[in-house]
Amino acid sequence: MIKPRVGRCLAAWLPSLCLGLCGLAAAADEADLILHRGKVVTVDHDFSVRQAVAIRGDRILRVGTDEEVLSTRGPRTEVIDLGGKTVLPGLIDSHAHPTDASMTEFDHEIPEMETIADVLAYVRSRAGALGPGRWIVVRQVFITRLKERRYPTRDELDRAAPENPVLFSTGPDASLNSPALRLSGIDRNFRPDGPGKVEKDPRTGEPTGILRNLTRYVKVQPTGREPSESDRERRLLELFRDYNSVGITAVIDRDADGAAVERYGRLHQAGALTVRLGISRHVENLGPLDDILAEIRRVAEHPLRRGGPRLRIVGIKTYLDGGMLTGSAYMREPWGISRIYAIDDPAYRGVLFIPRDRLVPMVRAAVEQGLQFTAHSVGDGAVHALLDAYAEVNERTPVAPTRPCVTHSNFMSREAIATAARLGVMVDIQPAWLYLDTRTLAAQFGDGRLRYFQPLKSLFAAGVVAGGGSDHMQKIGSLRSINPYNPFLGMWVAITRRARGYEGQLHPEEALTRAQAIRFYTINNAHLLFLEDRIGSLEVGKQADLVVLDRDLLTCPEEQIREARALTTYLDGRPVFARPR
Repeated sequence: MIKPRVGRCLAAWLPSLCLGLCGLAAAADEADLILHRGKVVTVDHDFSVRQAVAIRGDRILRVGTDEEVLSTRGPRTEVIDLGGKTVLPGLIDSHAHPTDASMTEFDHEIPEMETIADVLAYVRSRAGALGPGRWIVVRQVFITRLKERRYPTRDELDRAAPENPVLFSTGPDASLNSPALRLSGIDRNFRPDGPGKVEKDPRTGEPTGILRNLTRYVKVQPTGREPSESDRERRLLELFRDYNSVGITAVIDRDADGAAVERYGRLHQAGALTVRLGISRHVENLGPLDDILAEIRRVAEHPLRRGGPRLRIVGIKTYLDGGMLTGSAYMREPWGISRIYAIDDPAYRGVLFIPRDRLVPMVRAAVEQGLQFTAHSVGDGAVHALLDAYAEVNERTPVAPTRPCVTHSNFMSREAIATAARLGVMVDIQPAWLYLDTRTLAAQFGDGRLRYFQPLKSLFAAGVVAGGGSDHMQKIGSLRSINPYNPFLGMWVAITRRARGYEGQLHPEEALTRAQAIRFYTINNAHLLFLEDRIGSLEVGKQADLVVLDRDLLTCPEEQIREARALTTYLDGRPVFARPR
């Protein structure tokens, strides 16, 4: 029984307690930020379009009509009138190389090169700046994008820089001048250890200067200023801010080395990251198999394997074949004699780096460790080889829970799509390749062999999760970069199937709808990141990543999609980019 005095105290105190609890409950429903009178494209299951969204802390509090959302307004709520503007979930890039890309122009600005003459002019300028004997390196100027659609020859590079070794590198493939070949010990008697090919003059037997998957043997020496670690971090954050400027709030680094992982970790600890980062840790494809399997297991033990939604390791990445831009992608049928790619062997199919007896154990090791396995697989021969490996592992251990992936997956087939759907394999595709390279690919392969080139509509129809990315490799700037990381350009390409310098559309039957193109850069990529319960759509309880656009991508004229601009980009409910008014 309560004593009278105690009872009187409780009677006086209970109203205050009730008011306090009611105030806490009200505060819990009070938004920090409301965006209303807009077109909020939620990208939920039904692709609902609402009027407003409320944010509390780093989460979405409510999505709905203006009236429903404004009911969460409190005395401290910031309210923004969208004036009819469109809001999307924060955009996600499924494939980028931020650490290398951010440092490309650290030493000096690199001009755009569209012709062989441009390449040679740059080589001459670097020879003058560096002096005799110093290495000159030109990276990722793809021959498919040059007007002449060929490599600069050994002789041309010799004339441009007779006293300097020159490496014109397009990844694992390259064209070298005479000093570079000599310093690297590559002559008519050179025999590589592992996959690759030295192209030789059929008359003389001497190297032409073109190497297929052999850049690892080039003994290039660094030139220019050496960046400090603070330089690297500063440039990386500058790049991330530029990602934000085009609405990007998350990316997957599809080939991170140990130094990159450590750098990301430091920036995360400092609270400096303005994008979410998923990491595919690089794993070699050469060397003792036991060492490679041990490395895969070490990746699984890294603390960032259990990272949060801002930074985490999602899996591993390796290289299964060469490139379509360099004539080394592994195809099911021969490439054919080609002046463009300097191919004179009618039976040549490209280069496959990992034989089945090594690939299957690598895939199995990743699956058993719960890691997402992915491999650079450009040609249809490589795509089928990777899918066959997934199928073999799947006989004993289901692969789908680890969200296995095929990276690039440019050349596919009806059978490959069906197999990917059956196994739960995802694909990581970059429309920039279609946009920039269709002109040359059509000249090389013809329309028929491009029927299943980036077959996005068929992938969506089959239920395969396809994520859109850029393969951003060099330079800061969403349209000047190699490759362009502007997601609105990527959406436009996926919707129109149009390419630079190419008349008409490349198999328009594979074009996405506008809604599908938005999913391609949002919720689908959230699945690739294992974060679809946290990001990728604007739904109650999810992280408040969103972007306000200057136009409605669902209704604007088709040509204007590529011109869209982010006005404000939010990460966890806080603006990380705001376009000056």
